[in-house]
Amino acid sequence: MKKKLLRKSRASEPTKQPVKEAPRVLIVDDSEMVRNFHSYLLKEAGFEVRTAADGAEGLEVFLREPFDLVITDINMPRMDGFTFIKRVRELDKTVPIIIISTQDEAQDKQKGFDAGANVYLVKPTKPSVLVENIKFLIR
Repeated sequence: MKKKLLRKSRASEPTKQPVKEAPRVLIVDDSEMVRNFHSYLLKEAGFEVRTAADGAEGLEVFLREPFDLVITDINMPRMDGFTFIKRVRELDKTVPIIIISTQDEAQDKQKGFDAGANVYLVKPTKPSVLVENIKFLIR
C-alpha cells in the first residue's frame, strides 16, 4: 500500500525574515585591559567587535573591514587618537566615532570634536552610558 505524501502549500509556510547582522564596532585602545573590557561589554550587548592596539593598527583594520561605529582612545603609541580620527574621516565622513579618554580638559574635547568625533566620554565610563551612546549613534 502506497502512502500519499501531503505537501504543504507555500502559502501556509512562515515567511523567512532576513537575518539582521549585528552592528560592527572597532575598538582602538593601547590598553589590553580596556580593549578586552569594552569588547566583552559590547559583545554581551549584541555587537560584533574588532580591536586594535593603536591608531596605526586601527586604521589598517578599518581599511580591511566595514564598521558601523568606532571607539578610540587618544593617547596611544604610533598614531594617537586625534590623528586616527582624522584619517578615518578622510575615508568615511559618516561612521560614528566615540572617544573614550582620561583626558578631561575642554581643549582636548574640542580637539576631538574638531578631528571628527561625535561623542567624547571620560574614563572611567559607565558601561550603560557607553552602550546607550552607541545605540543612539547607530540607530
